[in-house]
Amino acid sequence: MTIARRALLGAGIAAAGLATGTLPPSRAHAAAPMIGRGAPAWYRFRFGDYEVTVVSDGALPLGKAEDAFVGAGPGEVNAMLRAAMLDPANAVLEQNAVIVNTGRHLVLFDTGMGDSMGEASRMFGPTTGRLLRNMRAAGIEPAQIDMVVLSHAHCDHCWALVDAQGNRNFPNAQVAIAEADLKYWTDDANIRGPAFMEPFIRGAQKNLAAYRDRMVMVQDGQPVVPGITAISAPGHTVGHTVYAIASGPRVMVYTGDLAHHHVLLLRRPMLEFAFDTDPKQSAQTRARMLDRFATDQPQVLSYHFPWPGLGNVVKEGEGFAWLPAPMDVTSLG
Repeated sequence: MTIARRALLGAGIAAAGLATGTLPPSRAHAAAPMIGRGAPAWYRFRFGDYEVTVVSDGALPLGKAEDAFVGAGPGEVNAMLRAAMLDPANAVLEQNAVIVNTGRHLVLFDTGMGDSMGEASRMFGPTTGRLLRNMRAAGIEPAQIDMVVLSHAHCDHCWALVDAQGNRNFPNAQVAIAEADLKYWTDDANIRGPAFMEPFIRGAQKNLAAYRDRMVMVQDGQPVVPGITAISAPGHTVGHTVYAIASGPRVMVYTGDLAHHHVLLLRRPMLEFAFDTDPKQSAQTRARMLDRFATDQPQVLSYHFPWPGLGNVVKEGEGFAWLPAPMDVTSLG
């Protein structure tokens, strides 16, 4: 018997009971109005001696998956998504910004979309740009951040450095970024190719210029602050960087945009993504680093994976699989 048939039979039995008076009728209550909004999206947990808070900037819908993830055979992307109970016509990414309190520094990794670029800030729809309100709901004020660490300078990672008027959202913070990314995304000469390049560059120019007197250039293998080390991972952008977060023997890697999708780009790491600066290099970097994660087994915190983006990478067939970490209920208030 199918689930649907059992449910229908159950509903029919209940209706018959009410009709014959064999079941007591429930007390009548006035209908409650629909609330229409969810809880603020933040999640906090301990990591060694650190406190980590994941804060959502909201969902980022890409539209048709086949338009964003390229290089597979006909229908293959759609088939992989349907097998995972996901909609191929509406690929949705999360935006999991991470705040690490080391005891000495309060570090924000990436800022989300923000509203600094007006209508362009809504190029992926109205569901982004929620970082600041969710930070405050989590008990963290933007002025408390003393270091903003950028994985790269794309719109959904740095456009909330400033507000619509160009004022710093993080007035007491330095901004850490790879020099290659800073130069590339503020250079008018790179306004060419895809249509998104001009707004991406204009947005980076506006947001990064506000912090030009407090920039920190990250170096591969070097600490940004004690306990947080930069690891070069180019391809998605020229200076794309991931970060190892270490407390005692424990290591967690914040992966930025190393892989945008927990199914497509793990099972098929050599697929390409439409917003990559160098798709071939990006795929090679992704495959190499995923293999390293599957071997060394650090915890992984991904910006775009399903909320809150925390889990592990394991080998599966010719690719990899994502194992989300159980939510720590002891962290709930």
